[in-house]
Amino acid sequence: MVSTSSTDGASPALHARAIGDRGSWVVFAHGLFGQGRNWTQIGKALADPARADQHRVLLVDLPHHGRSGWEDTFDYLRVAEQVAELLDADDPVALVGHSLGGKVAMVLALRHPELVERLCVVDVSPVAYDRLSEFSRYVAAMQGLDLASLASRGDAEAALADAVPDETVRGFLLQNLRRDGEGWRWQANLDVLGADLPEIGGWPEEQLAGTPPYSGPVLWVAGARSDYVRPEYAPAMDHWFPANRLVRVKEAGHWVHSEQPEVFLEVLRHFLDTTPSAG
Repeated sequence: MVSTSSTDGASPALHARAIGDRGSWVVFAHGLFGQGRNWTQIGKALADPARADQHRVLLVDLPHHGRSGWEDTFDYLRVAEQVAELLDADDPVALVGHSLGGKVAMVLALRHPELVERLCVVDVSPVAYDRLSEFSRYVAAMQGLDLASLASRGDAEAALADAVPDETVRGFLLQNLRRDGEGWRWQANLDVLGADLPEIGGWPEEQLAGTPPYSGPVLWVAGARSDYVRPEYAPAMDHWFPANRLVRVKEAGHWVHSEQPEVFLEVLRHFLDTTPSAG
């Protein structure tokens, strides 16, 4: 049984949306500045009642994102524990995570392998990245927007155009802009996400010291035009997740599932419906 909200009194509840009424659970974790609904297209396809291989799907808003609560800092172990509260060892899930959500999913699988029957990591590796300037620029641009003067979402898009010239990325970031009465607000916790970018780009190697590798089946899906999953990261991938298989999707960058949704869905379906080999 998977829950759609966290009940830990010490933390704000996580918002999650369930789709489908039968089949094994597939739980999705989004990337930085995202929200659970980014996985809606893939989730609805997996939960299609017309298919014999239907799954139940849970789309989670991670802390500091979407409709989930905010805290004072970002910490992968803390976030993984909050997502773990939604899961049940009596009904382990297939866990899918992209980018930041992929690191959350990896940490959760390592610390609570009884909750995760299999793991799919999308275009991120269990390593620390030092290229954070792009994301820092996004945070600064979003924080620099004069929300009080906005008359429309189109005004916001125009105001962000210089700092975020890529139209697709700009539209993705603007999904976080919400009406608040007569004004506007950012749904993402920009202060914490901006301040803790080094933590977000990192990997909690020291905190995971002594943690056994995750022995379940792992699918890595990387964009062929992305460099978040490099050959030199393979030793870290193999150390933490020895039963892994890597698939590179042509004509896709970092947002593999939105750039090549049909290919991604086919690859994911095959992974979900393949019986793990013994030993």
